[in-house]
Amino acid sequence: MLSLTLGTRGSELALAQTVLTTAALQAAWPQLAIHREIIKTSGDLRPDLRLADFSKGDSPVVDKGIFTKELETALRAGSIHAAVHSLKDVPTLLDPGFKISAVLPRAPIEDVLISKTPGGLDALPPGSTVATSSVRRVRLLQHLRPDLKTIEIRGNVPTRLRKAAEEPQIDAIILARAGLLRLGLYHEILTEYVTALHLSILDPERFLPAASQGAVALETFEETPELAAALAALNHPETFARITAERRFLELLQAGCQTPVGVHTWITGSSLHLKALVFPDHGGPPLAAETSAPLDAPLTAAQTLFENLKPLP
Repeated sequence: MLSLTLGTRGSELALAQTVLTTAALQAAWPQLAIHREIIKTSGDLRPDLRLADFSKGDSPVVDKGIFTKELETALRAGSIHAAVHSLKDVPTLLDPGFKISAVLPRAPIEDVLISKTPGGLDALPPGSTVATSSVRRVRLLQHLRPDLKTIEIRGNVPTRLRKAAEEPQIDAIILARAGLLRLGLYHEILTEYVTALHLSILDPERFLPAASQGAVALETFEETPELAAALAALNHPETFARITAERRFLELLQAGCQTPVGVHTWITGSSLHLKALVFPDHGGPPLAAETSAPLDAPLTAAQTLFENLKPLP
């Protein structure tokens, strides 16, 4: 290939991830001309809406295709060769012809509590209000700290940080550590706001992250052999094995991007380890499971994890 066009959303985080992708492509293919096409998605065009407002009909389930569909339209039309995604925003099931062709090395997967008081989740005063747009984070908070209140928040990472510092009704927010790192905003204390914000990493063994959190993916449509070869040079095999298991687990659950599911995977030697926590849509105690499998058998690992799900004691 002589040139390659990447499609991306226009948020600061999306652009930072596209810069990482471009650098990786240039390192692998120095003669390749790389272009960037910024595409606004329905989720970007209506930042005033709560995620639940995007649900269809009577279904409360929100498909985060609201952050990917316009990019897929551009892929289908051939105006871009590959779309750069935060993989956790990509629906579990892709339409025919679309595929995840490569993933970059995964960033840290943990969630981060960002609060006006230090000490982390356990130190939040009783009755504190945590703002998040993630159903998974809401259910985990209810499970670990049932005394806390939660409210919806929208906006990009800088907007949410500003709201956390300036709005008196918000005591804390939760963001992905990967996004903070990619934007250069991860510090123990953020002092540039009206109120200082304290950052505390949430243990992924206890506060399980979203499937594919921290992974940047390249999606294609009916890719040519030349495009497949260009993107294969970027793919990180260990990350690909982990996200394959995590996304297959969601598929077995028939879960969408907003289903309250936490999945933690890690690798030791040639083994892939998985831990999951699944919250019923209509309340009640979560289901939990853990398993291990060979690193080269991520689909088997996901199947075993699914079959091992049991109510948490």
